[in-house]
Amino acid sequence: MKLITVLLDSLNRHALTTYNKETWVKTPNIDRLSHESIVFDNHWIGSAPCMPARRDFFTGRMNFLERCWGPIEPFDITLQEVLRRNDIFCHVTTDHTHYVEPGGENYIQSFNTWEMHRGQEYDPWVSRVTPPSLPDEYYGQASKQYELNRAMFKTEADYPTPKTFASACQWLKDNKDEDDYYLHVEGFDPHEPFDCPDEYLDLYDDDYCGLRYEWSGYAPVKEPQAATEHLRKRYAGTLTMTDRWVGKLIETLKDTGLWEDTLLIFTTDHGHLLGEHNWVGKNIMHFYNELSHIPLMIHMPGHKMAGKRVNAITQTIDIMPTILDFFNIEIPDSVQGKSLRGLIEGKDMKIRDDALFGMHGKAVNIFDGRYTYFRGPANENNEPCFNYCAMPITSWRFIGKNCMEKIEVGRFLDYTDYPVFKIPSNEYSKEQRKDLDWNPMDISHIIGCLLFDNKEDYKQQKPIKDLDLESIMIDKLIAAMEEFKAPKEQYERLGLKIN
Repeated sequence: MKLITVLLDSLNRHALTTYNKETWVKTPNIDRLSHESIVFDNHWIGSAPCMPARRDFFTGRMNFLERCWGPIEPFDITLQEVLRRNDIFCHVTTDHTHYVEPGGENYIQSFNTWEMHRGQEYDPWVSRVTPPSLPDEYYGQASKQYELNRAMFKTEADYPTPKTFASACQWLKDNKDEDDYYLHVEGFDPHEPFDCPDEYLDLYDDDYCGLRYEWSGYAPVKEPQAATEHLRKRYAGTLTMTDRWVGKLIETLKDTGLWEDTLLIFTTDHGHLLGEHNWVGKNIMHFYNELSHIPLMIHMPGHKMAGKRVNAITQTIDIMPTILDFFNIEIPDSVQGKSLRGLIEGKDMKIRDDALFGMHGKAVNIFDGRYTYFRGPANENNEPCFNYCAMPITSWRFIGKNCMEKIEVGRFLDYTDYPVFKIPSNEYSKEQRKDLDWNPMDISHIIGCLLFDNKEDYKQQKPIKDLDLESIMIDKLIAAMEEFKAPKEQYERLGLKIN
């Protein structure tokens, strides 16, 4: 069997025609893919942001309840490990720079082979002793390192995400007569900075002439409306460029005759706010639908069930067991996700009653098929909260250095005998990367709780005040947290009473 996953970063569901008929974003190739695929209408994130979502993806377990951003742990059972043990060749091609930064260890390195295409975001790629200057004024973020990197993008084919898809196309051509492989194609775009050749901005009549704004901060909207509209167009242009290369991948599959007998899974990790709810970015605000309700399409060999829509609730943790199931490989007991195969083949009507999702140390959220409930921290100190990990490292830094005397070591996780560190989470904010303009542990915008009716208020503009309904959602939240083995202190942190 031949299986491909295509994972884009920060792909907004509402930008795609198959999910939003009113979208103005041009994605003709993803649109065509949806017509040849099974489309999942109720697919949700589990853990956010980037690396927590990928740990969900590759382990089939929920990351955010037990630790922040971090590497694959030594006790994790991963998709690529299980496939390789069963003689399935695994290759990944990506420009997702976080895989080769501190906090991204052991993901791509555990594939048989891997390719990394340089230049995205803060990637320390182009080296100059004297860095370039930045504009005196700009909106959002900017990076001297990215100024160096982007100078290398002379044509569209030089951009990292196009390079990623070009390399995937070449890999397929080189291996067109092979079988029993898993190819993971991962584009960083349309993640910020929203950067693409001008021809894509021209598609959206972008005539903005204000301060530079191509890289959103993670903050409330303070920029002029024209700047926010420009940022949306830059996102759209970057997505349209990415869509073109998704099309080249599908074209290669068809030209080589592989399309007929290849299973392809297309999805993302989370969305990105572009002014909705008066926010840009992610992470420090609540995980509104724009961030948490994500696309999923699965093309089956032989175009089986093309055009089918599945309304059952599914999540990122379901991808790993689904892939193993289609390879007819036993799913490890540690996996918390459920295979989607029964939903695809019509044997199951649902695989879960609700979706639990969030970010470590932030609100814990649940969607039950109609209502979404955001449960924020109960106190301003956001305590008690701990990271449980054998590798005490997160994005760009080690954790625990400021609180060594408070760290415990023990067998705190019930699904492994591997001893782990128990590290207070609040110290994360004290060791921020110098040029990070947001506090990873800022909870000021999420204290308290919000309840929304997704059926009547999908854009989540009108919070509901209904104590009886909130009580029902609290019971569902507790049940879901218990199912996913949430550490006991999480209930206290959220002000939840359990027996």
